[in-house]
Amino acid sequence: MVGCVIADDERVVGEGWHGRYGGPHAEVEAIRAAGDAAAGATMYVTLEPCCHQGKTPPCTDAVIESGVRRVVVGGRDPFREVDGGGIARLTQACLEVDVGLNEREAAWLNAPYLKLVETGRPWILAKWAMTLDGKSATRTGNSQWISGESSRRVVHEIRGRMDAIMVGRGTALADDPLLTARPAGARTATRVVVDSQASLAPDSQLVDTIDQAPVLVACSSLAPDTNRRRLADAGCEVWVSDARDPSERLLGLLDELGRRRMTNVLIEGGGQLAGSLFDAAAVDEVHVFIANKLVGGADAPTPLAGTGIELMSQAVTLYEPTFELLDGDIYQHGRTDTAAERLFARIGQQA
Repeated sequence: MVGCVIADDERVVGEGWHGRYGGPHAEVEAIRAAGDAAAGATMYVTLEPCCHQGKTPPCTDAVIESGVRRVVVGGRDPFREVDGGGIARLTQACLEVDVGLNEREAAWLNAPYLKLVETGRPWILAKWAMTLDGKSATRTGNSQWISGESSRRVVHEIRGRMDAIMVGRGTALADDPLLTARPAGARTATRVVVDSQASLAPDSQLVDTIDQAPVLVACSSLAPDTNRRRLADAGCEVWVSDARDPSERLLGLLDELGRRRMTNVLIEGGGQLAGSLFDAAAVDEVHVFIANKLVGGADAPTPLAGTGIELMSQAVTLYEPTFELLDGDIYQHGRTDTAAERLFARIGQQA
């Protein structure tokens, strides 16, 4: 999520942003928009320009060739092939370089990318719908539909921005979901099922639509070979973990998704999966749809299971949450305070 503006005094002469993976970077797009007007102007960019050959040529070369005289950078890029090298390259070319303007805002914008680079794990978004009394289904397990059509449209928009969408075995069995964005978004998410026994049904909607989006089943090495082969023959990728502890397997899966350069992963259910990630302090962002409904029932499930916290003083809160009314549903969204603290610690600021 990198943006760039080129300005001659107070007049904006070019703007650009990184629209897609492998596409031109923000600086290049802004330089193209500015044309000859870039010469002698100031470039403002939210992240340090790259100085290496990746999917695209080094942005520093394009910046130098454009004739820009000054570059204002929101924050350094921690990627090992950049990490100060872009700033050094511009400085060596006798450009004036200022670093740290609106660093907090730039880091907030780039939080998923920064987490992936620095921890090797993707940014985890948890989404759920629940009733006013905090239930994600009735006591019989029925959950369609808790939220309204407007809320579900927002969910599809979120799905369209994800690299992966993850559910547990119970949700895959009970809801038989598709987990696709409708209409399709900018990205086609890999659908991930956390299923220790590799028991996902071959006739499930996930397997039936394998031609629309990939399916990855994450299982234990103790899963029956017949189950694994059946899913593999159906076109699913079967990822096997040797870890005996379910929490270790789950965190190992996050490491694997990070190795695949997946930046944004959406957790859609169920309560045990979301709760396990919550217990591991792995949830970075929350999207909650609260329906104007009451269902009751001591046995009705809640969105977050797992172990949970011991004291109310340990409760996770959302940092700068937003609220929206969607045809009777309350949509609350925000990043967790733990994610904010981790992010701002890297730039020496307090959340």
